[in-house]
Order: sequence, then C-alpha cells, then structure tokens
Amino acid sequence: MKANTPRQRAIHKALRALIPLAPYADFAPIAEAARSKHMRDLTPVNGAFLATIAHIRHQHTDYDALRDEGYDHDSARYFVAEDIEEKLREWGSSRGLDGEFAEFDTEL
Repeated sequence: MKANTPRQRAIHKALRALIPLAPYADFAPIAEAARSKHMRDLTPVNGAFLATIAHIRHQHTDYDALRDEGYDHDSARYFVAEDIEEKLREWGSSRGLDGEFAEFDTEL
C-alpha cells in the first residue's frame, strides 16, 4: 500500500500518529477506507479517525450482531463504545471516542 498523493501521505501520517501499534492487517483496510470517495470532504486527520472507529466497530466488536438482534444504531454504538476505547488503547491511540487520552495533533 503506497501513498502516492499528498492526501494519501497525510492520511498515512495521521493514522501512524493515531494508531501506531495497529497491526498491518487492520491498518491497511483503515487507510483504504480513509482514502475512499465519501471521506474526501474531511480532513485527513478526521477521515483517518472516522475510518478507524468504523473499522474497529465492525471488525472488533459485537456491533453488527447487536444490530442483527434488533438494536437501533445508537443503542448498538453505546454497547460497543467501551470495546472501541479498549482497542484504541491497545493500538496506542492518542485519541479516544470523546477526544480524550492525549492531545492529538490536528495539523497533520
């Protein structure tokens, strides 16, 4: 996965700062999602963060199972928030769901 454009390089830089300990198997699809067409209006930092949260939610929590069981969007997100925070910490994240943990450089 090579970052060819300035935006792609900025996304990779933002992801490396946000989740420095994430395994490549997770990093690669997050980077791809952050580069997707529907994320182009976001800053690289915000796109990287939202792609990371969405990836964790769908790949590392019970979110989809909760939705399949009939929980609404907000309720399912509420029940998996702690799992998302835990994964962010495991990956050495500088930012949590609420923006806490540590100061994150938004100028990347």
